[in-house]
Amino acid sequence: MEAKHKTRAANINLRPATAADAECIARCVDAAYRHYIQRIGKPPGPMLDDYAQVVRRHHVFVAEVDRDSSGMLAGVLVLMQTANGVLLDNLAVHPKHQRRGLGRRLLRLAESETRALGRAHLELYSHELMTESIDFYRRAGYVETARRTEHGYHRVYMRKSLA
Repeated sequence: MEAKHKTRAANINLRPATAADAECIARCVDAAYRHYIQRIGKPPGPMLDDYAQVVRRHHVFVAEVDRDSSGMLAGVLVLMQTANGVLLDNLAVHPKHQRRGLGRRLLRLAESETRALGRAHLELYSHELMTESIDFYRRAGYVETARRTEHGYHRVYMRKSLA
């Protein structure tokens, strides 16, 4: 997936991730998911990923703040091509940048990239206790397709038709 989306709005740039971003991606994901540890009883799956490998193997985009010398990323999007289509593996927004529309921008990017690959739908999953995420995806038109327990996580699978 080639990112044609170097978009700019409200001082946030969306761009493809590079290997040099892996540590910043991990920090952003940690900040975005940390509050779920107590609710779930363990770190959510994305907190356990090796982002150097994720960047090498998958389609990863980052949202960076202009003129931010801290190296902090505002958000992360991870898309995986699967035998059945495209899986939105992770969408994380740093708490300092939540509730400003960045999650919706990253989701639109995911849908646009999925269409560019010629795929008719985008799939994702979320932990069943991450109700805010599930509600976010429902509001964006995703419908629940299954519930399964995998690797000790109770997951809600969702899908959106992009036709």
